[in-house]
Amino acid sequence: MADNQPQFALQRVYLKDTSFEVPGAPKVFLQQWNPEVNIDLATAHQPLEDGKHYEVQLAITVTAKNEGATAFLVEVKQAGIFQIEGVAEAELGPLLGAYCPNVLFPFAREAISDLVGKGSFPQLLLQPVNFDALYADSLRRKAEADAGAEAADTTRPQ
Repeated sequence: MADNQPQFALQRVYLKDTSFEVPGAPKVFLQQWNPEVNIDLATAHQPLEDGKHYEVQLAITVTAKNEGATAFLVEVKQAGIFQIEGVAEAELGPLLGAYCPNVLFPFAREAISDLVGKGSFPQLLLQPVNFDALYADSLRRKAEADAGAEAADTTRPQ
C-alpha cells in the first residue's frame, strides 16, 4: 500500500468515565413513573503524540425527572482511539466530529442502558443520533460566532 493512501482504523474503544446517581432513592421508586428525559451530547477529540492517532470522546448526559424531581442522572464518556493517516485536512473535521462519534454511539448507548437497568429503572434505549447534522450545526454556529466577533471588532473605536 502506498504511503499516501488514506488510512482509517479503530484501534480501541473504552469507557473513559461514567456516573450514575439516584438522588431521590428510595422515594423515587414509590412514585408513579412518568419521567421527563433530557439528553445532552458533546464530542471532543485530540491528536495523540504520534500524530497518527486521535482520541475521540462522546459524552452523553441523561437526566430523568419524575414529578419535578431528578429521578436519575447518568453520564457516560465513551472514547476511542482512531488511527487516521493521509486524510485531507478538509475531510479530517467531519471524520473526527461526525463519523467517529457515530462509531462510538452504540457502545455509549449500551453503557447507559446497562446503568439505568442496574439502577432498577425501566430500560432506556437512546434513539439513533444524526452526528452529521450535529457537526454541520456546530460549524454553522461557530461561523456565526466568528462573524459576530469580527463585526464587534470593526465597531470598536481605534
